[in-house]
Amino acid sequence: MKKALTLIAVSAFFLNLNLLGDDSDPVKANWDRHCKKCHAEDGSGATKIGEKLEIKDYTDAAVLAEFSDEDLFTMTKDGVDGTKMKGYGKKLSDDEITALVAYMRAMVK
Repeated sequence: MKKALTLIAVSAFFLNLNLLGDDSDPVKANWDRHCKKCHAEDGSGATKIGEKLEIKDYTDAAVLAEFSDEDLFTMTKDGVDGTKMKGYGKKLSDDEITALVAYMRAMVK
């Protein structure tokens, strides 16, 4: 747990660097490559696919509060049974998934 929290803190630091103008952020690149199609660039789920699948709005603090970091990590790594959400555990490392969790947390408006 301590390792996961440390990784989230490090990821949040690098996310903040990206918000200051660094376009080479690998976390954003992973989001764009694997998540954006359904979850939208901003995490709102406002895409044709997202709306069809009724994807939750990750820009809403109340929605993200429904999930722990471990929940989001597991959903991203293993997928979600009974949904179209596939797991990315074979495409992304645990560190990359942890960074995506921090990225999602930073999407809250």
